[in-house]
Amino acid sequence: MSDIKKFELEFIIKTSPSILYNRLSSPSGLSEWFADDVNVKGSNYTFIWDGAEQEAELVHKKENKSIRFHWVDDENDDTYFEFNINVDDLTGETALVIVDFAEEDEIEDSMELWNQQVDQLKHGLGSI
Repeated sequence: MSDIKKFELEFIIKTSPSILYNRLSSPSGLSEWFADDVNVKGSNYTFIWDGAEQEAELVHKKENKSIRFHWVDDENDDTYFEFNINVDDLTGETALVIVDFAEEDEIEDSMELWNQQVDQLKHGLGSI
């Protein structure tokens, strides 16, 4: 068994923090790029891919800044995936920083998946 490692990815997204935050936090926004469908009940988000469901709990959110989820079936309480929105004071560019965890031998695959999903997000926002 390999160790779980934290990793971060940063993407420049040509949109406002509020529009980006909506895509990261609302069921309709998330279903545009992250999953095929998303249902929300309280703080539980059910993400659906190809008919398979995976449930995540909303752990933390800060309007137009960050949102953090924890997979319900993940026995490791210290892992999560998080979206942070950073705006550069000088350039005004909006950056999406994704924090996630994966086993050491799966990090490259996870990063590739995030790259594909963020490409879809950018496409949906018209910022490619």
